[in-house]
Amino acid sequence: MAYAEATRTEAADRAAPAKPPSQFWRKVRYQLLNVFAGLVLLYLFVPISVIILFSFNDPAGKFNLTWHKFSTDAWAHPFGVPSLQDAVVLSLKIAFLSTLVATLLGTLVALALARYSFRGRGATNFAIFTPMATPEIVMGSSLLTLFIATSGWPIGVDLGFWTILIAHIMFNISYVVVTVKARVYGFDRRLEEAAMDLYANSYTTFRRITLPLIMPGIGAAAALAFALSIDDFIVTQFNRGAEVTFPLFIYGAARNGVPVQVNVIGSIIFLVAVGGMLLNLMIQNSRAKRDARASAGAVRRAQASEAAA
Repeated sequence: MAYAEATRTEAADRAAPAKPPSQFWRKVRYQLLNVFAGLVLLYLFVPISVIILFSFNDPAGKFNLTWHKFSTDAWAHPFGVPSLQDAVVLSLKIAFLSTLVATLLGTLVALALARYSFRGRGATNFAIFTPMATPEIVMGSSLLTLFIATSGWPIGVDLGFWTILIAHIMFNISYVVVTVKARVYGFDRRLEEAAMDLYANSYTTFRRITLPLIMPGIGAAAALAFALSIDDFIVTQFNRGAEVTFPLFIYGAARNGVPVQVNVIGSIIFLVAVGGMLLNLMIQNSRAKRDARASAGAVRRAQASEAAA
């Protein structure tokens, strides 16, 4: 009898719902989460803040490592250092061109992998992920070997601008494919079917339905490709020939003293990137509000029609 009672008591204890944490511990956990998030953001933004701060420094010597006094001379003349402008322009050219080509090719590959089943699809997926998993030093040395081995061929190219561009397009395509493919998998295919039911052909459906829906993914992939290209060092170092990009200029200048203008250019790139991100968020929020107002208007019109009927 006692054993049966104990068994029923144990079963009742197991069946009883767990006691929720007290209000005090909920507040403690919430504050700890805020503190942890703040520390992570501090860890991420302190180096960037130092770069921006020291862009207003007027160092006493060549090295911009110790705060001397406040000055805006470097911002007034951001290209006041010889060869700095050429390095920045070269980096921007390569970043823009590689982003454009990689985004176009990567989007097409992502659509093919997400939409169609074909022989070699698994191998193609593996080949796309390989550059992302390969260490940059291996990728850079492999490309260098390829370019040197084919330099005497009719289609070969000498080390320089074109070899850097080819290398950047190659590793950017992988990131574009992964980003766009996730967006393609995410949207509702029934919207395309509805457009085709309304007699839209394949081209019109892609232009009016598919492309606008995957455009945020394409934009994110392009931004990622541009960021990866403009700050790449290892792959560029192997395949640059006599060309000097902005990261290579910083590496070379570090031996004699990094000028303040480097901090200025870095700050400008960061601020432009943040500004573009904020602009994109504003556009997305405005579009979401417009769609919500349109949906609410459609609901009101439907309700008014039902009431009139």
